[in-house]
Amino acid sequence: MRKRLFSLLLSTLLVLSACAPLAAPAPVPTATDAPVLAGSTQTPFSTVAPTHTPQPIALTFMAGYKPQANLPFVGAYVAKEKGFFAENGLDVTIEHSPGRGEHVQLLVAGSVQVTTMDAATILQRRAEPGLPVVSIALIGQKGQQAFAALKESGLNSPKDWEGKTVGYKGTPPPDLYALLDAAGADVDKVNLVNVGFDPRALSEKQVDVYPLFKSNEPYLLQKWGYELTLWEAADFGVPTLGLAYVTSESYLAQNREALTRFLRAALQGIAYAQDHPEEAVEIVMKYAGPETDPAHMRYMLETELRDAQSEQGFGWQSLAQWQALAEMLTQYNALPAGLDVKAAFDTGVCEAAKK
Repeated sequence: MRKRLFSLLLSTLLVLSACAPLAAPAPVPTATDAPVLAGSTQTPFSTVAPTHTPQPIALTFMAGYKPQANLPFVGAYVAKEKGFFAENGLDVTIEHSPGRGEHVQLLVAGSVQVTTMDAATILQRRAEPGLPVVSIALIGQKGQQAFAALKESGLNSPKDWEGKTVGYKGTPPPDLYALLDAAGADVDKVNLVNVGFDPRALSEKQVDVYPLFKSNEPYLLQKWGYELTLWEAADFGVPTLGLAYVTSESYLAQNREALTRFLRAALQGIAYAQDHPEEAVEIVMKYAGPETDPAHMRYMLETELRDAQSEQGFGWQSLAQWQALAEMLTQYNALPAGLDVKAAFDTGVCEAAKK
């Protein structure tokens, strides 16, 4: 009797168990269910916005001549190749002017944001035709030009140029007249002739004195086996200045931060080239091509590094420098009087770049 009762009870329990609904499975936590600790400012990971990397600022630098080791060119080359531009949030395109003034035209038109110009040319272009070009860093603290004679000629001073033939390129430069005056030479006793840009005019003795760029033709003439005597106007107290980084007034007014970043990287490139000249020349060769003489580029770099030195570091410029240059140009009829020299340069970009 007991066995039948137990069997009946067991059968009843099994039937009831089979008819009961199954228990719902435990919910799987979702991203929005992730716990956040009390007092925590952490946002659940599903609501965190992806990190946004700002787009680099696009900027075009056009060197004022063909690829070579002019120091402002080198600063840009090295900044590009070593990543200094990228570190400053810039995407810089480097281009080169054929040498007929296209870089200045494109700068003013807004197609180029930074280029290079000689300081005297900046003043002259601001005066006529009134171009709104502004130096943001003066790299050449001395002028680019010098005057050379063969050492065998026995000429020791510009005073000795009287009765001799002295060449010039295009038109006689004002620093030539200033140099003659400073040395006490009578310009009316000097035979001035246009010789163009071939230094063989000196080696072949077509002239007694030849005008040259200090970082260029001396290397060629010495390579050809000639010893030279060089004269620089600056050594006679004549105010001269060299190449500068230049922008337009409109771009400066609207993009001072971009220019600060550019200049910070370019000056870093110049400093790197000073400390690593061999590597800097290798970088120059990437732009100049295998037909370029690397020893010539090394000579150019070292010459321009010497002329770029100042107690305030690379890029320094002052009103006193620019005013003295303007007065010299005006004295020798290369610049009209009354030019607003202060508008030709800006020190703020360089100061900000060095902070």
